[in-house]
Amino acid sequence: MEKMLCMIVFGALAIASLAQDASAQTVHVVGDNMGWVIPSNGAAAYTNWTDRKTFRVGDTLVFNFMTNQHDVLQVQKSSFDGCNSQNAVGSPILTGPANITLNSTGDHYYICTFGRHCLNGQKLAITVSSSTSTPGANPPTSSAAGPSGSVPGGTDAGPSGSVPGGTAPPPPPSSSTTVLASFMLSLSAIALAAFL
Repeated sequence: MEKMLCMIVFGALAIASLAQDASAQTVHVVGDNMGWVIPSNGAAAYTNWTDRKTFRVGDTLVFNFMTNQHDVLQVQKSSFDGCNSQNAVGSPILTGPANITLNSTGDHYYICTFGRHCLNGQKLAITVSSSTSTPGANPPTSSAAGPSGSVPGGTDAGPSGSVPGGTAPPPPPSSSTTVLASFMLSLSAIALAAFL
């Protein structure tokens, strides 16, 4: 009986922990309905999109684009500003949609390396905060058009933690999942107290 009670308490604690971790993660569809395209109003479209968002470690960026028409590449700030892939972080993701899990804090920069797409505004800059920090992370500032330069297709590296292709991950659990986990934890604590 004591062993069963310990298993119940451990199970409830595990469920509560998973529900709390999952509820802190957010799926961000880059550009919302616009997707990952050359925006009609240049880089301001993605800058305006980030103004309404808070990005945290563990969140997922979903870049919706047509395969063979766009790609996504994480780069350093100098390459973001110059629209080139010289300082890439990983390899370009060529198959859309691309799901990228944010696994570190700080400034993150993404570009499309097809033709002049980046120069025409297909670039994204975000600031990622820790998963336990308070809201209010602002994206880094960037020029709307970006300086002139070429965008080689290249085979430079791309975003770490990325999963090319596939579909967007499911949305985070609702608050009812967290409430259920809290209820299970409370129920286990009551059961433990009753048997002690």
